[in-house]
Amino acid sequence: MEPLHSMRVMIVENDDLNATLLQLQLEREGLQVVGVAGTVQHALGMIDELQPQLAFLDFWLAGDEDSTSVAEALAARGIPFLVATGMETSQLPAVFDAGVKLSKPYVGSDLRRALSMALRPAE
Repeated sequence: MEPLHSMRVMIVENDDLNATLLQLQLEREGLQVVGVAGTVQHALGMIDELQPQLAFLDFWLAGDEDSTSVAEALAARGIPFLVATGMETSQLPAVFDAGVKLSKPYVGSDLRRALSMALRPAE
């Protein structure tokens, strides 16, 4: 998957183990993980500071936070994103329609397909 080679990606995930496993998966696909944020505030700061080319969001974060405002900021900047959730994807707020929705649990082939979809040029 050549288009992914060295692409800068940020991860928004509050669970350290899940973030580490996701980072390993993304790096295996050739992406460069530039940062991991566990809160909305940290994620919003990282968008401007690190200027990722792609973002991977977990919907639910710690402290009853969700990543809706992060998705809004990414969409406003035209940065593609994926969102992973264990809930029914149709229940996600409308802003997530701008990204690619990935249902948990997922396997490597699901992640590769979602990455490909997220980076597909808009039609």
